[in-house]
Amino acid sequence: MSNDTDTFPIDVIYALPEQQKVISVRVAPGTTCIEAVTKSNIVAFFPEIDLTNVKLGIFSRQVKHHEVLVAGQRVEIYRPLIADPKDVRRKRAEKAKDEGRINKITGAKVS
Repeated sequence: MSNDTDTFPIDVIYALPEQQKVISVRVAPGTTCIEAVTKSNIVAFFPEIDLTNVKLGIFSRQVKHHEVLVAGQRVEIYRPLIADPKDVRRKRAEKAKDEGRINKITGAKVS
């Protein structure tokens, strides 16, 4: 069993539009991102998190589940996208064409 001097604090973060949760856990050197998420027991607060398929990041950089943590990092749990950003942009451009706000051939704004 390790003592507190062999561990360091890590924050595990998950946010929804209406609420967020930050859980601090102490982990040993060599702990992976997914191990820290599991240790935080954040799924008790957000049961919709699927630990086998969840996307994780460290300070806005997506990481693999098995990436090893270092002191001072925070693990972010990313929610799945509701819509593909490319599809949203494409639909917005088609709507602008249909409404006559942009030229149907060049895509330039109509004055």
